[in-house]
Amino acid sequence: MAAVIPKLSKLLMEEYGLQNSVKEGITFLNSELESMQAEVDKISKVPLDQLDNQIKIWARDVRELSYDIEDNVDTFMLCVDDLEARKKHDFTWLIDKYCKSLSELKIRHKIANDIKHDIIPVKEVVERHDRYNADDVDSKLPTIIDPRILKLYDNVTKPVGVDKASGDLIKKLSMETDESSQKLKMISVVGFGGLGKTTLAKEVFGMLRVQFSYVCFVSVGRKPDIKKVLKSILIEVNKQKHMSNLAKLSERHLIDEIREYLENRRYLVVLDDIWEISTWDIIKCAIVESNCGSRVIATTRISQVAEEVGDIYNMEPLSNDNSKRLFNRRIFGADCIGTTNNQSIEAMEKVLKKCGGVPLSIITIASLLVDKPLEDWSNVYDSIGFRLEDNEAVQNTRKILSFSYYDMPSYLKNCLLHLRIFPENCWIEKESLIWKWIAEGFVHMEPGKGLFEVGERYFNELINKSMIQPMDLINYEGTLDGCRIHDMVLDLIRIISTEESSTTVLDRMHEEHSTSLLSRNVRRLALHISWNQDIDNNLHVDMARLRSFNAFECPTSMMPPLLEFHALRVLALEDCDITGGFFLKHLGNLQQLRYLGMRNTGKVELPQEIGNLKHLQTLDVRDSFLDALPVIVYELSKLLRLCMDSFTEVPAGLGNLKSLEELWVYVSDDSCPNFAAELSNLTDLKVLHINWYWEVDEVSLKDLVESLRNLHRLEDLSFSSRSFGEMSGWEGWEPPRQLRKFSIDDVSIFLPRLPSWVNSTFVPHLSDLSLQVQAMKAHDFEVLARIPELRFLSVDVMDGFSWTVPGGDGLFQNLRRCRTNIKLTFLQGAMPILMEVELCVAASKGCATSYDIGLGNLLLLMTVDVWIACEGATAGQVEEAEMVLRHSVDVHPNHPTINVNKFHPHVRLDFFS
Repeated sequence: MAAVIPKLSKLLMEEYGLQNSVKEGITFLNSELESMQAEVDKISKVPLDQLDNQIKIWARDVRELSYDIEDNVDTFMLCVDDLEARKKHDFTWLIDKYCKSLSELKIRHKIANDIKHDIIPVKEVVERHDRYNADDVDSKLPTIIDPRILKLYDNVTKPVGVDKASGDLIKKLSMETDESSQKLKMISVVGFGGLGKTTLAKEVFGMLRVQFSYVCFVSVGRKPDIKKVLKSILIEVNKQKHMSNLAKLSERHLIDEIREYLENRRYLVVLDDIWEISTWDIIKCAIVESNCGSRVIATTRISQVAEEVGDIYNMEPLSNDNSKRLFNRRIFGADCIGTTNNQSIEAMEKVLKKCGGVPLSIITIASLLVDKPLEDWSNVYDSIGFRLEDNEAVQNTRKILSFSYYDMPSYLKNCLLHLRIFPENCWIEKESLIWKWIAEGFVHMEPGKGLFEVGERYFNELINKSMIQPMDLINYEGTLDGCRIHDMVLDLIRIISTEESSTTVLDRMHEEHSTSLLSRNVRRLALHISWNQDIDNNLHVDMARLRSFNAFECPTSMMPPLLEFHALRVLALEDCDITGGFFLKHLGNLQQLRYLGMRNTGKVELPQEIGNLKHLQTLDVRDSFLDALPVIVYELSKLLRLCMDSFTEVPAGLGNLKSLEELWVYVSDDSCPNFAAELSNLTDLKVLHINWYWEVDEVSLKDLVESLRNLHRLEDLSFSSRSFGEMSGWEGWEPPRQLRKFSIDDVSIFLPRLPSWVNSTFVPHLSDLSLQVQAMKAHDFEVLARIPELRFLSVDVMDGFSWTVPGGDGLFQNLRRCRTNIKLTFLQGAMPILMEVELCVAASKGCATSYDIGLGNLLLLMTVDVWIACEGATAGQVEEAEMVLRHSVDVHPNHPTINVNKFHPHVRLDFFS
């Protein structure tokens, strides 16, 4: 509704030479849809099981009507674009199409036989209100929750109450003194979803991993790809193995490889989230009895699976005290001891009683209550409407999540349900997700803001409501923002999307063939690798009505011909096998397409017909081995996002894409010879990733920096090249004040010094910084420490120095990750929310206390990577340095994981790669 109504209004505002009767008909449609939208908004706030069937049928018909009307409007606009101005008045067929679609959907209002001459009186709207039983909906509405953005507190995911559970589990895994202790021991952690099984397993894994030579932590999931699980185990325990070497191995050969490698080795393997006994039976074949004291931990919510694994540890809900701790941490912050007055204690206890000690429930409902006045807590409590069920804890958790869903505005509901298309347990890239939302029409324009900016706010709201989990991925480009979906939330999404039949996912996990696949109302379709299609490739879906087609790790043989798609907005293929360009033969017919993504799809060939996609907003061909970008792409005036990698040459003409907001580009001396000049025309760019293939001299760098001066909206800049040595040209750049990310990716490029503009005055919003400099002083590091929003820092200094990081005084207040070869020592209170650190320690000082760099003062530390400089040190000194560092991690209350590496400083220190 929110997408189609503005389009109808646009038809009225544009000068198309419409007859008055036609305008009246469009006005009628607009008025009707606005009236229906008001009712649908109310209906969307009521849980499905509380709605009368008649109302659900009406709402379904209205939804389908809005889809069909939008399809007709979009088709009409395409025709108008192709018509000459003198023909624009000849489109009375549009109203005829509306009448036909309204008749076919049998909705509960009548449209006059000749819509051009009928004006529906205002009193009909009132009668319609009664006819659709809207009063019944009003009586079922829960308390309205203010949809403000909730404050996301930093330590929400820090384990609460896990100390006793981890101690008990470790006792079960303990090493006894007799010979039986050396035998393989397998233990299962069992409990329902949201109870914290994975959190416990990660905690114990972090505590015990230093005792084992080979370790791995692998997520399995429901109906997994067994080959992928086995590959993950093999790669985790044998870091020398690469995925490319394993691609053609069968399950049996993978099992043999794992067994051969684990034999006579002491290992710790954690298998998270196993659902089926058959899955365990296969994985168990790879577990070999090593007689070295090896241990296996499996988490599951299925008791039969737990019994098959071996010894059982039953996961218990949080105690009342720990429930209060977790609740207070989410509501009041990490340092709050608790509430004090009797009224607040009573309200908290009522809420926690419903949560039943389930951490996910506590965090979810606390997200609803953050920043709400105490008097509103009872309203939220009463609105959740728990009912006693056979499995009360599971049902309570689902009820809380369900209430969070129905409490959200409609635009967030659409975005959340859209996540149904992704495979379970996958990492979802934030930028691509938001551009898909935009292409689907879920993101609506707001005054003074771009579509991506609005979509980013939607993403943050879902995080703040605990509906998705934020996850950063570190790769060669730096950090990438993304998210994952908790399996309990995914269960809720599946239930709701199945009820609405708007999204269908084909995989072995969910048998949807008998219901939604036979429905003509399916608007979004996703194929997952685990789906076993029928012999005739018959999907039983009306492709002409499909708006979104997504495929993950599927061959093109599983995909219908593009010629069948008429209304497609999103075509996203990830890790699919596209050999040659035959699958894209009819790409030019998808004239409604907004998003074309082909990530890691083998050899892609874009046809010249791509120039027909006048509405295309995103073209993402990274890792697709596209040789060259077709010149005709430069005619796509609405293109907002263009992503290519180092295999794709860019011809001259890039500067014609003046609407671009995001660009990932590969530049060589064979293509785009005037790249710097063309770049200066792209004044709307916000994200720019440049891979400059040939060596950059001072002249070309000066031209590039000069062009960057025109990009006043730039927020994210990443640059890499084949140059070696110093590059001083960046000193003269004056970045936009809103710059959030700056990265010199190539470790061979050194700036002579920290640019003067890298400080809290020029770039106060800088959050990610990655660069290499020839020399730094302590003052420079203090300047970095005072950038208020800095959360990821990667800095390599050729002329290394040491610096003691003080606590307090506002230094590094938001830093989450730090990677540096600077020899750092941390005082109490330093980097208060740092979670991951990668640093360098010299082993030649000769004093054991000098190796204690203060890791215990980093209170939230979760991961430590240490590089020990061995030059000038004896083997004993290196061993002593490692022992002191490992001990400091062992006694750390968080028990972070630690990886220790050794190097000689005369060898180029490229530990960032």
